Amino acid sequence: MSSSNESLGPPAFFLTGFPGLEKSHIWISIPICSMYLVAIAGNCTILFMIRTDPTLHAPMYSFLSMLALSDLGLSSATLPTMLSVLWFNHRPIHFDACLTQMYFIHTFSIVESGILLSMAFDRLVAIRNPLRYTSVLTNEAVIKIGVGVFLRAAFLVFPASFLLKRLQYGKINVLSYSFCLHQDILSVVRSDRKTSSIYGLMVVLTSMATDSVLLIVSYILILTTVLSIASTVERLRALNTCISHICAVLTFYIPMIGLSMIHRYGKNAPPVVHILMANVYLLVPPLMNPIVYSVKTKQIRTRIVKKFWKGQGCTTSDITPMQGEMQW
Repeated sequence: MSSSNESLGPPAFFLTGFPGLEKSHIWISIPICSMYLVAIAGNCTILFMIRTDPTLHAPMYSFLSMLALSDLGLSSATLPTMLSVLWFNHRPIHFDACLTQMYFIHTFSIVESGILLSMAFDRLVAIRNPLRYTSVLTNEAVIKIGVGVFLRAAFLVFPASFLLKRLQYGKINVLSYSFCLHQDILSVVRSDRKTSSIYGLMVVLTSMATDSVLLIVSYILILTTVLSIASTVERLRALNTCISHICAVLTFYIPMIGLSMIHRYGKNAPPVVHILMANVYLLVPPLMNPIVYSVKTKQIRTRIVKKFWKGQGCTTSDITPMQGEMQW
C-alpha cells in the first residue's frame, strides 16, 4: 500500500455524503439544492442588473460583479459531485477530476477573499477621500485589481495539484466530503506529505491570512475617519455604507475559520459535524451575498423591484426608497 502510484495504477477516490444517513440523501438534497438554486439565481440577477443598467457601472458595482462571478464559480465547482452523491449515490471520482475540482474550489475561494479586500479598499477611499474616489478607482484601476486578484489565486493554487500528484496513495481512498479539498486529499496520503502541507500553509498565509489582516487595517482606518466626523448622523451614514460588506466578510471568514478549527481540534467530533461545516463554508457565502446586497443596496433593490413588478400596477413612487437611505 506504500508503493508508488505508478505501480499501484491510478488511485481510486471515493466521495462521502452523510454517513449513516444514506437512505435520507434524497431528502437532504432538497434544502441543499434549494440553496444552490437561490445562490445561482441571486448572483445571476445581480450580474444582469449591473450589466444592463448604465447607472450601476460605478467601481463599487464592478467589484460586486466580481464577487457574484466568484460565487457562481464556487457553486458550479461543487454542485456536480454533490448531486451525484446525494441523488445517485455515485461516489467514485477520478484522481485527476478530483484535483481539478480541488483547484477550482480553492482558486475561487482565494478570489473571493481578494475581492472582499478590494471592496474594503473601495469603501476606504470613498470614506476617507470621497473627492478623489473616481480619480483613484478608475475603470482601468478596477480592471487591474480584478485581473490581479484572479491571477494571484490561479498561480498560488496551481502548484498544489502537481505536488499532490507526486505523492503516494492507497489503491482505495475514501474522502470525507462530497467534493475534493486540499487538506482532505492530504489526509489519505501514504507517503511524506510535508512539502505539500507546507505549501498549503504558505498559500493560506499569503492569501486569506494576509487579506484578513489588511481587511482589519482597512476598517481601523475607516473607523478612525468616521469617529473624526462631528455629526452623529453623518457617522451613521458613513458606517451604513459598510454594513453589506461587513456581512459579506463575516459570512466568508466565519465558516472558513470554523472549518479550520474543526479540522485542527475536532478530531473526535462526529463526521457529520465536519461535513456540515464544509458545506456551510462552500454554500453560505454564495447564498447570502446576493441576498444581503439586494436588500441593503438601494439602487439594486429598486431596479429588481421595478423589473419584477413591471406591469403589476406598481409605480415608481411606490418603490422609491426612503429619503436619506444610503447606497450600501
